[in-house]
Amino acid sequence: MSIRQTVDTLLRGMGQIMLQDNALTGLLFLLGILVNSWEMFFAALLGVVSGTASAYLLKYDKNDISHGLYGFNAALVGVGLLFFYQPSVVLAILIIAGSALSTVIMNFMHKRKMSPYTFPFILSTWIVMAFVSLSGIVPAQPSSPLPLSLDIPSALSMGFSQVMFQANILTGILFLAAITVNSRTNALFALLGSLVGMIVALALSFPLGLITIGIYGYNGVLCGIAFAGAKKHAFALAIASIALSTLLVFAIQATGISVLTSSFVFATWIMLSLGKKL
Repeated sequence: MSIRQTVDTLLRGMGQIMLQDNALTGLLFLLGILVNSWEMFFAALLGVVSGTASAYLLKYDKNDISHGLYGFNAALVGVGLLFFYQPSVVLAILIIAGSALSTVIMNFMHKRKMSPYTFPFILSTWIVMAFVSLSGIVPAQPSSPLPLSLDIPSALSMGFSQVMFQANILTGILFLAAITVNSRTNALFALLGSLVGMIVALALSFPLGLITIGIYGYNGVLCGIAFAGAKKHAFALAIASIALSTLLVFAIQATGISVLTSSFVFATWIMLSLGKKL
């Protein structure tokens, strides 16, 4: 495969994080991460390269690989683990291992015609985090103080940026622009996801600091995009899944488990199942 094809594959892998099969979208996502953190930028690259390379070594379908299906979960593993743990050689090894594991899980689910979304990232990251918790092999990142009041523009923008663990308003704007490059409909549904997630969280008196940094919006962004292409009742399905995902964020937080993008996946699976029954 040529250098140009390799770069295109890796960028599509980045784009697929928000379900966009578009190399330019992926490039803008990387730029958005870089605006906030050069360390996160390299963690995303390490993840997407490791996951894609694993797919090649395991001889998975080349067409699937070229469309980035084995890159996006791995990229999320990279930024996710760096979000929780301090950078080190050991962490880099864990990112590579976690990315490879996400590729194997993705292939298992994809071959069985399941809807993986970001579940391979979630499961592999939970496994790595459990290992780190038991072994203490890498130190955790220090926690950042939360804002004390609500900032609506910040909440809406960070609903996008937090999909990739970036608490940065400009990053969120770049992410929205990246989605728009590929699909204006997806962008509108994504914006709906951030907005509805914020409104539901406010209505239920969830912590204002967490609302402001987009914690109750980013899963909704992904839910909105997931149902943007629905042939029937797209708007209703999107609203229902976004609201459900916001409730699930709060519920999963209460267990002490890292939410990641699990509320998006669970809410989408539930709505898809209900849609089939109805």
